[in-house]
Amino acid sequence: MAFFRNATINLLNLHYAIHSIAMTGGGAFFAAYLVKAGVPPAGVFLSFAGILLGRFLVRPLVVTLAVRFGLRALVVTGTLLSAIQYPLLAAVHGVGPALYALCAMASLGDTVYWPTYHAYFASLGDDDHRGHQLGAREAIAALVGVVSPLATGWMLVTVGPRFAFGTMAFVVAASALPLLWTPEIKIAKSAPGAFRAALPGVLFFLGDGFVCAGYVFVWQVALFLSLGENIMAFGGALAIAALVGAVGGMFLGRHIDGGNGGRAAFIAFGTVALIVLLRAAATHNAALAVLANALGALGSCLYIPTLMTAVYTLAKRAPCTLRFHVATEGGWDAGGAAGLLAAALLTWLGLPLWTAILLSLLGVASGLLLLRHYYRDHAAALSAAQAR
Repeated sequence: MAFFRNATINLLNLHYAIHSIAMTGGGAFFAAYLVKAGVPPAGVFLSFAGILLGRFLVRPLVVTLAVRFGLRALVVTGTLLSAIQYPLLAAVHGVGPALYALCAMASLGDTVYWPTYHAYFASLGDDDHRGHQLGAREAIAALVGVVSPLATGWMLVTVGPRFAFGTMAFVVAASALPLLWTPEIKIAKSAPGAFRAALPGVLFFLGDGFVCAGYVFVWQVALFLSLGENIMAFGGALAIAALVGAVGGMFLGRHIDGGNGGRAAFIAFGTVALIVLLRAAATHNAALAVLANALGALGSCLYIPTLMTAVYTLAKRAPCTLRFHVATEGGWDAGGAAGLLAAALLTWLGLPLWTAILLSLLGVASGLLLLRHYYRDHAAALSAAQAR
């Protein structure tokens, strides 16, 4: 399998797999734990929106620091900063100083980590095997996600949040170790036209952020409430979802690399739209909620490689990969914050959570139109190049 021959991408996927232990463990319990700690659903959505909006304050520093220290150094730094949010999560008891500190640290860590990680992966990946490499990454994360939510739920119930989230912090920090064997990438002091080249990626991520507001964040609260606020039941639902999703990513990655990106976009976004409808119908129905959550993992394994293959390919061809991802992450934050603020308003007005989940359909529709246009143009350019 040629897509495994890139040793650097293999190390990056190992890093992602270790990091995913925390993301699918402690990170997946983020919203549920805030509800359990006494934060009302509208307050949870406002907290997430605050985290996303806070990133705009930090983001201008990312390029400056990367120019001075290099891209790999910032991925490592962002990984370590991201670990700090987990002990702060354990300290939250309702709305108060601990919640505000958590939001501030999450903004800082996420802003340093995600744009630099995406830029690093895009720079070091292979255009001809990008779908496969992304599919492998998401399949590994899904497999990890079978065990980690069960383990996190067990720790929360038996030994408490300080130990559980402290363990997640250690795991995130340990995920930086494979990066010690990956190459450094220097960032130019200037890259004319870099942010203009990022506009397609910004639009992709604007829609994706809006999708995730309802499809991920609101749904996590709805699922937890549908399961009677039972931590172990919530962890079990996440584990079932990961088991279902583990088989999806590799197939579609091969489909994309074979030149079928437009068809893959239709399949992926159509699947996500159906899951949004199912999740809206599943609120306060435990059995249906578990099914909707499981199908959501399969949908993500289809959706993420389809979206990120396009984004990473555009990023690698941009004048500056990092500046491209700094801009696109800004689009994601804007879309996500808009969706979360709308969800908070709907919840505050007393409307049921399913109304906020349905908002994701707007992002699904815009994303599908943009991606089908991209893959159509990409296929035409590829055919023209082969003809020449």
